[in-house]
Amino acid sequence: MDVNVLRGVITALSLACFVGIVVWAYSPRNKARLEQDGRIPLDD
Repeated sequence: MDVNVLRGVITALSLACFVGIVVWAYSPRNKARLEQDGRIPLDD
C-alpha cells in the first residue's frame, strides 16, 4: 500500500464523516433540540 493510497482513503473517510455529521445536524428530528440548545446563551 502506497502512502498516496493511504492519503486517499483517509480523505474519503473524512469526507464521509463530514457528510454524515451534516446530514445528522440538518435532519428534521433534531431540529427542536438543536434550536433549544441554540437559545441557551440568550436565556441567561
